[in-house]
Amino acid sequence: MMTMDINAQTQFCGVIGNPVEHSLSPAIHNAAFRSAGVNCVYLAWKVEAIADAIRGLRALGNFRGASVTIPHKVAVIPFLDQIEPTAQKIGAVNTIVADKGVLTGSNTDATGALRALKDAAVDLRGRHVVIVGSGGAARAIAFALAADAQLERLTLLGIDDGERIALAKDLHAFCAQPVDEGPLDETALGKTLPRAHVLIHCTPIGMSPKVDGSCVPPPLLHAGLAVMDIVYNPRDTRLLKDAARAGCKTIPGLEMFLHQAVAQFELWTGRHAPIDVMRRVLESRFQ
Repeated sequence: MMTMDINAQTQFCGVIGNPVEHSLSPAIHNAAFRSAGVNCVYLAWKVEAIADAIRGLRALGNFRGASVTIPHKVAVIPFLDQIEPTAQKIGAVNTIVADKGVLTGSNTDATGALRALKDAAVDLRGRHVVIVGSGGAARAIAFALAADAQLERLTLLGIDDGERIALAKDLHAFCAQPVDEGPLDETALGKTLPRAHVLIHCTPIGMSPKVDGSCVPPPLLHAGLAVMDIVYNPRDTRLLKDAARAGCKTIPGLEMFLHQAVAQFELWTGRHAPIDVMRRVLESRFQ
């Protein structure tokens, strides 16, 4: 893998979020930049005031783009110049591309999630899918499923009533598939999961350093369920461990993370991403 000297021409990208200490984005993207010979570095920025952060990045001429993560995927939208049509439908952005001072918001979470499910041979057609969470990642995945998967039914369970109800309303306007919503509690999970085929967890619960958390009581998991957790650090979350013990097919968040990062790299550079290099870096962090 080639090395790069940092100089006056070096561009920079980074991840905007809070927290960001757990993020593997700097490792994966810096390895990809080096492998591809791109004069760019990638940093992690803990951000509380999203408006101030975007204003500051605009002032820096070598800014090329950013990943956007919890809790800013929706809040960042008013501070960008334009939103790519898919991200606009979703109502959430996980990627910013800076080009000649214009900041464009995109969303690669949706394609990343669908690719992860496809690679795991999870059949979505005619299936009942339950999404836990209603934030930016949940919105992206829900719209991707509604657009492409031909589901039997989609159920949204979330803690934030306003956020969850708004997402359900937006999905009803977007597709003809049945969409249910309800609070994220043991009662709702107990009514929904026994008849579900796929569970996709889209909250930060279980993420490092609070690795003992899970939204789903283990007795509700069953062998007919495929479980994807979009949390990728740790690789085997408590939810995935519980699911494996219950006989579920499990899809780690690392897979979605990899594929959304590949799409980000290509947006920022206009080049094919070195996916094998990116996968090796990710897997090395969990050995």
